[in-house]
Amino acid sequence: MDEKDLQILNYLMENGRDKISDMSRTLDIPRVTIYERMQNMIKSGIIKKFTIVPDYKALGIPVVAFILVAYTPKDGISQRDLAAKIATFKEVENVYIIAGEWDLLIKVRESSTEAIGNFVLDKLREMPGIERAQTITVFSEVK
Repeated sequence: MDEKDLQILNYLMENGRDKISDMSRTLDIPRVTIYERMQNMIKSGIIKKFTIVPDYKALGIPVVAFILVAYTPKDGISQRDLAAKIATFKEVENVYIIAGEWDLLIKVRESSTEAIGNFVLDKLREMPGIERAQTITVFSEVK
């Protein structure tokens, strides 16, 4: 990856729907060059997929929380298997296996803090392998 590739990648991350001709004008890079470099980044795995960023408020799920989970091996489930099972819940956006005092970091999105509370109490804390959990509600997203 060189400077042109980084310019193209950064542009795509902000303006993924723009035409290559618009990218070419903005970045002052020929269209053919942009196209070829994009194809190379796709083939090499640098660009995994093209996606959208939905308006979660319009979808009725504006509330985000992060949940820290302490794992316990006492229940006979591995930490990786626990993370994979948590990832199957519709409320869950991301599950990370982390280092430090906590073992998992879960990002959830729901319609209300009450709905997130119900997820934690009725689903998450009932799962084998979870010793304890701490929920952190997001006030607003800056970036």
